[in-house]
Amino acid sequence: MEHTVIFQPSGRRSKVANGKTLLEAARMLGVDIESPCGGSQTCGKCRVRIEEGVFEKYGIESKMDNISSLTREEKDRLEQEELQSNYRLACCCKVYGDVLVFVPEESCSSQQVILETGKNREVAVDPVVQTYYIEMEPPSLRDQTDDFTRVKNALARAYGLQNVDQIDYMAMLELPGKVRASNWKVTVNVWKEQEIIKVVPGLAENSWGIAVDVGSTTMAAYLCNLKTGRATAKGSIMNPQITYGEDVISRITYASMNEDGLKKLHSVIIEGINTLVKNLVGEAGLEADDVVDMVLVGNTVMHHILLNIDPEYVGRVPFVPTVKNSVDIKARDLGININQGSYVHLLPIEAGFVGADNVAVLIAEEPYKQDEMVLIIDIGTNGEIVFGNREKLFSTSCATGPALEGAQITFGMRASPGAIEQVKIDPITQEPSYKIIGQDRWFKGGDATTAKGICGSGIIDVIAEMFKAGIMGRTGRLNENVNNPRLRKNSEGIAEYVLCFADETGIGKDITITQGDIRAVQLAKAALYCGAEYLIEKSGSKKPDRIVLAGAFGSFINKENAMVMGMIPGCNLDKVMAVGNTAGDGAKLALLNRGKRIEAEKAARVIEFVETAMEPDFQTRFVQAMAFPHSKHSFPGIQHILDSIYSY
Repeated sequence: MEHTVIFQPSGRRSKVANGKTLLEAARMLGVDIESPCGGSQTCGKCRVRIEEGVFEKYGIESKMDNISSLTREEKDRLEQEELQSNYRLACCCKVYGDVLVFVPEESCSSQQVILETGKNREVAVDPVVQTYYIEMEPPSLRDQTDDFTRVKNALARAYGLQNVDQIDYMAMLELPGKVRASNWKVTVNVWKEQEIIKVVPGLAENSWGIAVDVGSTTMAAYLCNLKTGRATAKGSIMNPQITYGEDVISRITYASMNEDGLKKLHSVIIEGINTLVKNLVGEAGLEADDVVDMVLVGNTVMHHILLNIDPEYVGRVPFVPTVKNSVDIKARDLGININQGSYVHLLPIEAGFVGADNVAVLIAEEPYKQDEMVLIIDIGTNGEIVFGNREKLFSTSCATGPALEGAQITFGMRASPGAIEQVKIDPITQEPSYKIIGQDRWFKGGDATTAKGICGSGIIDVIAEMFKAGIMGRTGRLNENVNNPRLRKNSEGIAEYVLCFADETGIGKDITITQGDIRAVQLAKAALYCGAEYLIEKSGSKKPDRIVLAGAFGSFINKENAMVMGMIPGCNLDKVMAVGNTAGDGAKLALLNRGKRIEAEKAARVIEFVETAMEPDFQTRFVQAMAFPHSKHSFPGIQHILDSIYSY
């Protein structure tokens, strides 16, 4: 008897024999779990959490009854709070049914590679939260002005602030003690020149804010000095919601099908944000209370779950969000651990599946200020596309799925040490060479490696290289006429290409690309291409003048191979550029400059959203885009490459 075991956040899954331990299953799948004692049940380092619930995406119900009972070793080494939260030791826990396992960051022996950097973008430092130092005369029997009015009057005299008519409740509670403890000399943080959100005794020269890009898969955060604009620290983690589904539809489904689904999804994302805050302020030698402003961006589903809004209706026709405008919520109302009187700002939403993260991309790249027709593609589990210039902008969303990030691929994995990230295939011998995250050199057949799987950039490479080497035809079918032991049928009769034989890997298994893997990538790349095609057509253009690949994935993929596959439209390769985590850049800009928040609101309202799936010829175009690179369209910039392929 075998059971399905899924490990998150790596996304690795397989059938596991009844009675195997979770540590044995992890080793079989190449999931790195800390186990200094080698599984002898003595170190207590292999902590994992068992998730309970119906996971429709995976077709399983995970529950504690599907694993072995607590052992004495687990009772000795796990805290009571951990036991109540379904934590177990992987070396002790045996599998007797389907189970979904979350491996916390402290139990991972290798870390996900997350892109945090973007472009260097200049912006005038003009934050929503401003800092003012004031000195006041103390009260007396002749001057019994209340403390708040005394502060307001001082701000008006020294800085001309006439509209400060509110003070946050928490700041008000602390006001009398702080002004008196500092002999009536304080630094005041004021939000929008209207509300006092914090009072600091004496002179505080700096104030701090945090911008967070809440992606479906990863979260990146930036601690910025609101006086200088400098990013002092940055950090990232896997989005802990990934345990409940790799894409937004899975998370909507989980929230709908489980009674406490939304509560769980909301609490883990807030916990993730607080983890980032703790890490950043710790690195900078600050306290969480020193952070007086925060900007969050994410897709519409992330936005709603973060606000504890049921995302069900975003996933139903006509895909209407609860709120599109930007919102400001008190940090304490969300449970975010920064200065409790401060606001958390969420940028506006464009449409049902084009969220605040895409608006952040807009205000970073500013296509609305340019003459060139720019195509911006942010590739992730949900691909967002923008096309246009200062005259008109169009956007759409494409359900690319998680295949391009390693999920739904037989040996797919997240970008972490051991993942194959780049691939080349000799067109004559059809032998591969590849590069592995964590290794400086290139490997080829026969080399012993630490390869455990293949991540998104490697998947793009290997499929494009298979096409270029004649291993795969334009339809995506593997070429059965190729006489090479790497091209074969597996035990289930499915055609596959062996990228690494078992004795060359770190998992003792052949790493292969199957016909099903190719199909999953075809579906994703066709969705992206169709989305771009519709936007270009509706703008009245023939092709983009420039293509911008935004996000972590876009920064690591080979742009030539992306075009050879037909993931992006034909364009001069010199005009295709990666710009890093643009959503994170946009969040930082909105944190540092209030004008960018106004720009974001305007851009979100003027951009025209196109629902491609509702177009009458969508299916026809989608089928055409399934071919490599496309069944009808030309690609002048890479025609010389295509000519050599077609000559096979």
